[in-house]
Amino acid sequence: MADEQAQAEPGPRPILPILKLQPKPHLEGVKCGSCGALFLDVKRVACSKCGTPGKLTPVPLSDKGKVWVFSVVHQSFPGIKTPYVTAIVDLPEGISVKSNLVDVDPEELQKNPQKAFGMPVELVVNPVAKDRQGNEVMAFQFRPSKN
Repeated sequence: MADEQAQAEPGPRPILPILKLQPKPHLEGVKCGSCGALFLDVKRVACSKCGTPGKLTPVPLSDKGKVWVFSVVHQSFPGIKTPYVTAIVDLPEGISVKSNLVDVDPEELQKNPQKAFGMPVELVVNPVAKDRQGNEVMAFQFRPSKN
């Protein structure tokens, strides 16, 4: 019921349930109360590490990470500008997340891939579309960290 009411209110919508927009944009995982394992899947009903059901609590994840691996995409669906960079970003909590990298030059990364591996990055949230009600749909990406 609360979810239905929240969806009825106008405003930005996260593209995935792991993206939370309030109080500031962040990713959210769940932590097992028995063994401490962390997962990105917020709809999980049991821990896949220890098997304990129902002891999963939401936890905010860091907005900083490091690039583990990346790929420059040259072909995509119609309407999607290429080339772009997709990457696996390791967060300090031990979770990895797939995302696009923004504010990088895909051609430069292809020429010098060592610049990307281990690159410090930070979370950014941008509108990518509008839903049927005209609300902005927000997606997350990572960009090179300024620190």
